[in-house]
Amino acid sequence: MTESGTVLITGPTRNLGRHAVLAMAGRPPGQRPDLLLVGRAGKDLTAVADEARARGARVHEIGCDLSRLSDVRAAAATARDLLATGTVRPLRGLIANAGVMSADTRQSSPDGYETTFAVNHLAHAQLIGGLLASFTAPARVVLLGSNTYHANVWRKLLHVAEAEWADPVELARPAPGGQAPSMTASGVAYSTAKLAILYYAHELQRRAGDGIAVSVFEPGWMPGTALGRGAPAAARAISRALGRVPGVSTPRRSGPLLAAIALDDTWAHLRDGAFVVKSTPTEVEPVAHDRARERRLWEATAELLERAGAPR
Repeated sequence: MTESGTVLITGPTRNLGRHAVLAMAGRPPGQRPDLLLVGRAGKDLTAVADEARARGARVHEIGCDLSRLSDVRAAAATARDLLATGTVRPLRGLIANAGVMSADTRQSSPDGYETTFAVNHLAHAQLIGGLLASFTAPARVVLLGSNTYHANVWRKLLHVAEAEWADPVELARPAPGGQAPSMTASGVAYSTAKLAILYYAHELQRRAGDGIAVSVFEPGWMPGTALGRGAPAAARAISRALGRVPGVSTPRRSGPLLAAIALDDTWAHLRDGAFVVKSTPTEVEPVAHDRARERRLWEATAELLERAGAPR
């Protein structure tokens, strides 16, 4: 796969995404993919693209605000053009890395959807849907998951909010204006979006065909990253301190693991939404397998994306 392929990655400018990009760019020439970097246009995107080029990679920057579905549709069109003209090699991988945890679930994306759900799920569903016909088999789609979708003993002790499933149309609706923002509501929205990603991965595999293998990567707990940049200053300070605890995951450690899931023959067998925690395949909890929810999510996602693309 790696000898003749292109990998597209979202959220390439910071933390996990940046280290995954640099790990892919630093591979030997015969194993190094062309890279399509999809992220906000600006100096950060230019900087990581230049770093990747300095390591020998062929790189194309695609400016895109993932909270804006019109931007995502345009990014998919740009990628299709690059592939169709032979400017880059065949599309063999897509890493849906970008993510956000909004501190205020009343906030909406430009399309009117709750921000966490819009960026973590809807944007990537839009992007992947726009590129499904452009993959060359064998290809891989790697989605970014999180164990926060369920609460074990340690997460309960740390008051980590678990998912609270509802119809996806409801999940996409911002919280009522009179509801005060809270870290609990923010955490529930994030964990629920990550449960949606597991459901989406299972349904995507059923619909993508045998030539595209779908998996979900959990990078491990990485306190102090930009994911919670909307959180209060005190919470961000605590998170940064926890990030220095020995054994806690870091972008520098987990980025190359993410790159390996997308590229290495070792992981070529992963499909059906297989869940990998850092470098360990892991069975998900029973709640993460639900055919009815998975079908409904697929249908509702199509409805929400179509609604966002309708003339206003």
